[in-house]
Amino acid sequence: MSLLEISRYAFVTAFYLYCGAFIFYVIAVTGRTWSNRDPKQHERKWGKISFTTSTLGLIAHLIYCGTRWGYSGHIPVSNMYEFMTFLSMMIMTAFTIIFLIYRKILLGMFALPIAIIIMAYAAVFPQDVQPLIPSLRSIWLYIHVTLAAVGESFFAVGFAAGFMYLLRTVDFNGTDKLARRQKWWVEFTMFSIIIVLGFIISVFAFRASGYEAVFTQNTTTIDSQVEQNSTIDNEVYKLPPIVAPYNSQIESIQPFLGMDKPWFEAPSWMNGAHAGRKFNTVIWAVLTGVLLYVILRLVSRRPLGKVLAPTLNGIDPDDLDEISYRAIAIGFPIFTLGALVFAMIWAQQAWGRFWGWDPKEVWALITWLYYSAYLHLRLSRGFQGRQASWLAVIGFLVVMFTLVGVNLIIAGLHSYAGTD
Repeated sequence: MSLLEISRYAFVTAFYLYCGAFIFYVIAVTGRTWSNRDPKQHERKWGKISFTTSTLGLIAHLIYCGTRWGYSGHIPVSNMYEFMTFLSMMIMTAFTIIFLIYRKILLGMFALPIAIIIMAYAAVFPQDVQPLIPSLRSIWLYIHVTLAAVGESFFAVGFAAGFMYLLRTVDFNGTDKLARRQKWWVEFTMFSIIIVLGFIISVFAFRASGYEAVFTQNTTTIDSQVEQNSTIDNEVYKLPPIVAPYNSQIESIQPFLGMDKPWFEAPSWMNGAHAGRKFNTVIWAVLTGVLLYVILRLVSRRPLGKVLAPTLNGIDPDDLDEISYRAIAIGFPIFTLGALVFAMIWAQQAWGRFWGWDPKEVWALITWLYYSAYLHLRLSRGFQGRQASWLAVIGFLVVMFTLVGVNLIIAGLHSYAGTD
């Protein structure tokens, strides 16, 4: 068995162990109400089982990283599949560290789904090992990307604790204006997470069905001598084409629910790499996410935030606020070094400039400025509790747009991370 095969088995093993650990954490938390034993004894027993299982998953995840590294000859962070898998591993590492400090079992019930969703998202992308492109053949790949991922992993734990704080403190039975606004934003956060789930579900569902549509796209470029060069490329869709590439013709298409042609063509200004296909993917993610959200609401017959809120009864919200702050405080300097300082040094070596307003660079800067404001407001303005928790939640949504939205929607120098 080759190292690559071992890494694939280790990836799948880690994923299933995380799923099992999440179920055990749910049993540890919710089982307190129906267990015939002492609730603390029940929580202690299942908490040990949960943490042991998640730790075994992390070990399998580390085996994946080590064997893939050994096979490829470089740290596995060079494309979206590798980076998102590495990020989920770092989230589990950060969760393990925070858990050992605070011993809050409930944190696993909210942190593990983040790692699981990101692993599932990673599996959407091509998993082949490819040689590094010239701009990535640098020691700074190890330093810049890994430190950025470590910083973002602690932001993820801060998000989990902050969101738990909101679920614990928001009055879901309140009818005043403030309560309604708080409930709406909690529900919007749940909806945003479900949109990512919708993306994963739609990609895997159509991939399993073997769906494919092919377009021929005529692209025109103008060089420095103002000469026009026209090329015809094939654009392959793995999702039914609601949006066709700009200036394209149908080569082949599989009908889906009576849809045998695209509804409209991508606008001409959307001219990034695979822009039409990426726009089509975003639309399918939203449609599937909305459908999934509606189904969950029909089943629960109440807002999803209100469904989760009772699981946090008895938890001290001040502990959650402290965990959120400490996680972000740990992640911020690491992110600063990885995503900004070392990134600019690498940019100077690779592209001859420290800063170039590439979309990924801009959003990394926005993320850094946002968490700088969070720490400033926390330390200087006394933003604690609900205010700080909302900032932690919104901050991680900014992080996820930087990681997911920029790669799906905006083209730039970091497009080598591309999608399938």
